[in-house]
Amino acid sequence: MQFTDTASAGNGGVATASANGGAVAIGDVNSGGNAGSAIGIGDTWGGPVAADGGTMANSTTLGITANGGTAIADASGGDYNLAFVS
Repeated sequence: MQFTDTASAGNGGVATASANGGAVAIGDVNSGGNAGSAIGIGDTWGGPVAADGGTMANSTTLGITANGGTAIADASGGDYNLAFVS
């Protein structure tokens, strides 16, 4: 019968890491000229004058993410550790 001895030294422990997203700063958001209808009315005479610019709508959609990136953890055993046989 043959026995095998196994020696271990400097086994690492638990390592934790996180890559949480951070804050995102954006500059000015320009969603267009933000100008409605431009109506020019020249000289008028002989009755009432009416001008209707209609209805204006402007929509801006932003998609912003704050990805944390890559997290790296190390649980190395280190140097100059004692070895034991089990």
